[in-house]
Amino acid sequence: MNHHLVVRVVSKLLIPFILLFGLYVQFHGDFGPGGGFQAGVIFAAALILYALVFGLDNARKVAPDSAVRVGMATGVLLFGFTGVASLLGGGNYLDYSALSQNPLGGQHLGILLVELGVGITVCSVMIAIFFSFAGRNHRLDKLEE
Repeated sequence: MNHHLVVRVVSKLLIPFILLFGLYVQFHGDFGPGGGFQAGVIFAAALILYALVFGLDNARKVAPDSAVRVGMATGVLLFGFTGVASLLGGGNYLDYSALSQNPLGGQHLGILLVELGVGITVCSVMIAIFFSFAGRNHRLDKLEE
C-alpha cells in the first residue's frame, strides 16, 4: 500500500474538502437542493475513500464500530425527538411551527434538526455497510491464520 504515494497524498488533500462540501450540503439543505441524506452519503464517501487508500484497520480507528452504532441511534433519536418536541409544544408530530414562538423560526429549527438526524444516520449506516462488506475477507483471513 505504501507504493501508491500519489494516491495517498491526493487523498489527504481531498478528504478535508469532501468533508467541507458535506457540511455545505448539510446546512444549505433547507435553502436549496441537498440536505441530510446527501450530506450523510458525502461524509461516508470521505471515510470510505480513507479506508480504501489507508486500509480498513486505520479507518476503523477513525470510526470505531461503537461510534458508528451510536451515530445510527443518535440520528434516529434526534429525528424522533424533534417530532416529540413538536407534540409537547402543542402541535402535531413534526409540526415545526410549534418549536418556537416565531413559526418561521420553528420551521427552520425543525428542518435543521431533522436533516441533521437524517445526515448522522445515513452516514453511520453507510459506514457500517461498508465495514461489513469490506471486513468479510479481512475476518476470513484472520480465521485461517
